Amino acid sequence: MSEERYGEFVRVRRHEDGHVAELVLDRPKAMNAVSIGMARSVVAASAALGEDRDVRVVVVTSSSERAFCVGADLKERNSFTDADMLRQRPVSRGAYTGVLELPVPTVAAVHGFALGGGFELALSCDVIVADRTAVVGLPEVSVGVIPGGGGTQLLPRRVGAARAAELIFSARRVEAAEAHELGLVDRLVDAGRDREEALALAARIAGNSPVGLRAAKRALRLGHGLDLRAGLEVEDAAWHTVAFSADRAEGVAAFNEKRKPDWPGE
Repeated sequence: MSEERYGEFVRVRRHEDGHVAELVLDRPKAMNAVSIGMARSVVAASAALGEDRDVRVVVVTSSSERAFCVGADLKERNSFTDADMLRQRPVSRGAYTGVLELPVPTVAAVHGFALGGGFELALSCDVIVADRTAVVGLPEVSVGVIPGGGGTQLLPRRVGAARAAELIFSARRVEAAEAHELGLVDRLVDAGRDREEALALAARIAGNSPVGLRAAKRALRLGHGLDLRAGLEVEDAAWHTVAFSADRAEGVAAFNEKRKPDWPGE
């Protein structure tokens, strides 16, 4: 396993011959509150991972025992002028879109608090694995703002418009069991096992065709919200990118030869 640091508060670990990358939120003393410095690091790490063709899955984890991420650093924000807020908005927004736009499957490993921007980072992932200590929510209206890291758009896509409205308008925190029941998280695991289970899922995903994974994610993301006919056109376009690929040829050959595929990744 190798490790790189992006600024003071983000690390990237590489597992499984580099095919599984772990983006570690590493500001434990502040429960990973997202400062501008931390946001810049998430942007940089996400950009590097997105360009790395060896990476097949990204897992977002936390080094804090108490939290995945508690959202924006409100102590830092308290000192901002209006001009500061406007100037820093593209940086903070870029952290969330950086994770959201990763071209490979992404898994969030959540324990403890995942609130506001912290929950939005998890929502930016394709799958959320949470342990039984998890507490999630979008409480921004309770401090006079709105979810600004994608929450108003990502949450209703998960749970429907009315349920998202209730959760956002009430600003309430949701504990793990209810979060799983409502579909706010996808897998519920025993306390302390979120990272382990997320990495195990990532390893299983990473065993599949990298060309197929990227194309499937693209079809899922681009087709969501379209009418069925338009969505099927998106799927067909993605199919054409894999149908004549070396990965497709290797996958079919490996199946017929009853062996594990050795993916060319092209």
